[in-house]
Amino acid sequence: MRSISFRFFAQTAFMVMLSFIILGSVFLMLGRSYMMNERQQAIESSADDLAKLVEVQLYQGTLYDWDLRIAISTLAESTSSHMFITDADGVVISCSDLVFNCEHLGRQLDSAVLSALQGSGEYSQLTTLGGFYSTTYYVVGLPVEYDGDVAGYVFVGQESSQIVKVWSVLLYLFFATAIAILIIVMILAYISGRRQTRPLHEMGEAAERFAHGDFSARVSVDTDDDIGALANSFNKMAEALERSERRRDEFVANIAHELKTPMTTIAGFADGILDGTIPPEAERQYLETISSETKRLNRLVRNMLDMSRMDSEDSEAILSKTFDAGELLLQTLLVFERKINDKKLEVSVQLPEDAIIVRGDPDAINQVIYNLLENAVKFAPEGTELGVSLWKQHDKAYISIKNHGETIPPDELALIFDRFHKTDKSRSLDRDGVGLGLYIVKNILNSHREDIEVTSRDGITEFVFSLALSETK
Repeated sequence: MRSISFRFFAQTAFMVMLSFIILGSVFLMLGRSYMMNERQQAIESSADDLAKLVEVQLYQGTLYDWDLRIAISTLAESTSSHMFITDADGVVISCSDLVFNCEHLGRQLDSAVLSALQGSGEYSQLTTLGGFYSTTYYVVGLPVEYDGDVAGYVFVGQESSQIVKVWSVLLYLFFATAIAILIIVMILAYISGRRQTRPLHEMGEAAERFAHGDFSARVSVDTDDDIGALANSFNKMAEALERSERRRDEFVANIAHELKTPMTTIAGFADGILDGTIPPEAERQYLETISSETKRLNRLVRNMLDMSRMDSEDSEAILSKTFDAGELLLQTLLVFERKINDKKLEVSVQLPEDAIIVRGDPDAINQVIYNLLENAVKFAPEGTELGVSLWKQHDKAYISIKNHGETIPPDELALIFDRFHKTDKSRSLDRDGVGLGLYIVKNILNSHREDIEVTSRDGITEFVFSLALSETK
């Protein structure tokens, strides 16, 4: 899990650095080009201003005037450039340097410069002007006309290193800002990465605890993002695993208890018959007990197989079948005719005149009705009433089975559909049951996507479950 956090941080840092490299490269290319263009335009504008100044001076006096040099120097200083004027032959006659004996005065420009200027009407290049400057300058030259003739030329130059120097300052500011932002982003990415991956660390630790059988571990959730949703799902899975493990333990304990009692009885009575402890005249009685316990074991195994079969069945396949609910109810009720007569129960049957066709597996619903009727008959006192009803409401059919008898306490009602649950905690009174009947009922109805409710008050216990009506009437 530590590698996940490190990879997250490394990937974030790499992406940020890559973004800055790309952004920096684009900034270098576009920024430098923009800066050079801007400075060139500024120099060209200064050259235009100087040319106009010289033209005015020609009409007012001579180009050798000291006042002109002062004006040129002022203009050059304001634009951070170097300016000079030549006559028509390219000899420097005035310069922005205010030194009286300026080194530039009287110098002859290279003929190639004058030819280029005369040919195109302007001059714009990175050059030393044929050795006029000791370093490279960006130079703009323009002709100055007087009465229709070229009276001289003006030149404005700025050292290329000075242009680059301005660009270097901006570049330094950019990279300083970029590094500061990169450091801040990396710190935030580290903090965010630790925060984002903390649930993953906890999930890894919880998974290790799960592997050792401890399902109590949970992951703390304090975000609403995908990691938070994953952590929530993990916690729900952990709760489901914990419940499943608890139920498994209960199931194993209950199975062991249910198997132990009849097997102990069978083994004890069988050994008593074999070693002569039980007299011959009492053998039949004890053999009947052995037979009863064997049948009980058989029912337990059969019910467990039924549960396994129901867990593997598909709900869509189950609901594709249809049957007459009233007919199935009557057929199942007839199975208990002898037991009902033995207990002298009065049966109240309320069925609609028209057939109610429902969706579901008739064999499975038959088992639901059978288990509910079996419980109702078993726990109904002799001479009481047994109620069976079927009715239709909206898109559902409802079947009710109720009997008179002892009221089931509310705390028992909440557990009545649990596996191996019996209201008799000693498990000694209900020798025929194995505690799976109502659990199977609940499972079958769950597979049909239906519900069952139970109420018990004033000595009347009633089970009501629903079934989906078939679309074809």
